[in-house]
Amino acid sequence: MHRVVATGLGIISPLGNSVESFWDGIKSGRSGVGPVTRFPVDDYSTRIAAEVKDFDPTTVMEKKEARKMDLAQQYAIAAAQQAFDDAGLPGADIDPDRAGVIIGSGIGGLGTFEEQHQRLLKSGPGRVSPFFIPMMIIDMSPGLVSMRFGWRGPNYSTVSACASSGHAIIDAYRIIQRGEADIVIAGGSEATITPTSLAGFCSNRAMSTRNDEPERASRPYDKDRDGFVMGEGSAIVVLESIEHATARGARIYGEVKGAGMTADAYHITAPHPEGIGAKRAMINAMNDADLEPTDIDYINTHGTSTGLGDIAETKAIKAVLGDHAHSVPCNSTKSMIGHLLGSAGAIEVASVLLQMHHKTLHPTINLDDPDPECDLDYVPNRARSGTITNALSNSFGFGGHNTSILVGSVNGAH
Repeated sequence: MHRVVATGLGIISPLGNSVESFWDGIKSGRSGVGPVTRFPVDDYSTRIAAEVKDFDPTTVMEKKEARKMDLAQQYAIAAAQQAFDDAGLPGADIDPDRAGVIIGSGIGGLGTFEEQHQRLLKSGPGRVSPFFIPMMIIDMSPGLVSMRFGWRGPNYSTVSACASSGHAIIDAYRIIQRGEADIVIAGGSEATITPTSLAGFCSNRAMSTRNDEPERASRPYDKDRDGFVMGEGSAIVVLESIEHATARGARIYGEVKGAGMTADAYHITAPHPEGIGAKRAMINAMNDADLEPTDIDYINTHGTSTGLGDIAETKAIKAVLGDHAHSVPCNSTKSMIGHLLGSAGAIEVASVLLQMHHKTLHPTINLDDPDPECDLDYVPNRARSGTITNALSNSFGFGGHNTSILVGSVNGAH
């Protein structure tokens, strides 16, 4: 079994379209949430979101090429190119048959679907784009990335709602661990700030309606939270066997040491109230890494800012770590960037690696009055210094899908 390390990161996010701008935003506790700008929202109960700003696909592709892609695919390619460059892969001697791409998404090309459906209703079937299906289907993001780099190894998408990119990273980890590939580009991409998507989540009553204070709307673990804030973007992590990374002299951010995957088998949207599936996912990840609860020194929580979810995850963490839970800092990246849905797991693993690299824990912002049932150390409102040796990164999705990824320093020191 091969050890697996992370050597490159790429990020398109509501806090900026680079790893550097994303890190600057989360360490500073800056919110990326604001009014929805892409379509009229006067009739919506929620009129805010964490949009990607100033994204220009032509920095990584020709304009003609970009027109044939959904926004989620453009995000994925931009983030993948960043990660490819960050990992030092341009010019590297990579066996393309042992190099894979796995990129998850919860919904895929929804914007394209809406646009083409309107075209069908207005002008008839002859006006629907010949690129409609490739632009819409979820698996096209890894397909396009593989074509860009010529990588011919394992190539597919994972789809499990908000756990999608968590599953993508776990699959990449397992494939490399088994020796079926040397290197895999893994992560997620999502672009669902669209009229139909926003309307659906509004009807579901899962989102915050703090429209007059958008930057304060995402408030995980706070007593006054009233739902999540939708975000968008892409995060890509380059994973490779430690032998492969060392042989080419790659810089290593950290090691994927274990992973857990479970189901709640409970409800289509609500988590199990005792966090049973989340608990088992974390335990499975620790067992996979052969680590004890006292070995965990940080958790990046799913932390969506929903009433049920925040309490269930807190219960799960306390059940897993016991008395040690109150000594472990836990923060929510979503407090600043909203919920990136299928891309959430990957951007949060990236945030763990960056916090480990910089020895700084980012804050959970807007945590002004903690819910009494949420009584852990959530790093409220201000960043702090901290060394991470072994961390859990949790992602849970509609349908009861749970992932927990154990990321740590290599050989216990970073």
